[in-house]
Amino acid sequence: MVALALITAARILQADFDRRGMDADAFAMITVAGLAGILGAKLYHLLEPDNRQYFFEHPRELLLSRFGFAWFGGFLGGFCVMLLMGWRAKLPVWKFLDACSPAASFGYAIGRIGCFLSGDGDYGKPTSLPWGMSFPNGTDSTIPKCLAWGLPADCRVHPTPLYEFVVWCAIGWLLWRLGARALEKPRPMGELFCLYLVLTGSARFLVEWIRINPPWILWLSNAQVASVISVVGGLALLFFLKRAPTTKP
Repeated sequence: MVALALITAARILQADFDRRGMDADAFAMITVAGLAGILGAKLYHLLEPDNRQYFFEHPRELLLSRFGFAWFGGFLGGFCVMLLMGWRAKLPVWKFLDACSPAASFGYAIGRIGCFLSGDGDYGKPTSLPWGMSFPNGTDSTIPKCLAWGLPADCRVHPTPLYEFVVWCAIGWLLWRLGARALEKPRPMGELFCLYLVLTGSARFLVEWIRINPPWILWLSNAQVASVISVVGGLALLFFLKRAPTTKP
């Protein structure tokens, strides 16, 4: 599923490059940035406070495991490498980030299906809703989560990876459509990237309310803190770009 996510993101990014008249190889960029994102997601997860001590005691076991990837770490790793590759290709930075935004959304959505299939512990709180699911054989079983709520070990929980798949696909579709409109009517370059930060940050912040993650700062989990930074950063950049001269992508 990770491979499918990277291939899909590369196809979408190349299509965006083509419609914007940008001369760059999206498949090479996504391959390198995707590997950097996977590494960043793994390291961020392993260095979180709850995992740090066990990681230092068993580094090989955890580094080679097929579970334990953090969204924000993956974003940071992939984003930094994509910026570097865009700079090497001599692409305008804001125009480049706008083109990357729909691809990143769809790639993340498909990657979440991989979490869902592998049982990576991304499930939510117990629920009685008809679409609630149990994952007793996942790599990170839901049993501790169910027992923590005083429920049977095979209780049903929110399949939050599926929620994220739907929401991130919707965000990707919206960004793609807005990109098409921007080609017809001049808009500030970088606007789509700002919307990506705001929309994805808001979505992740909200989905955390139905997941069981320990608070990090006040009542917020580390993912929610990262989401707040994403939203605030996106809004601040959007305000800055709105004041800049409008140019055609």
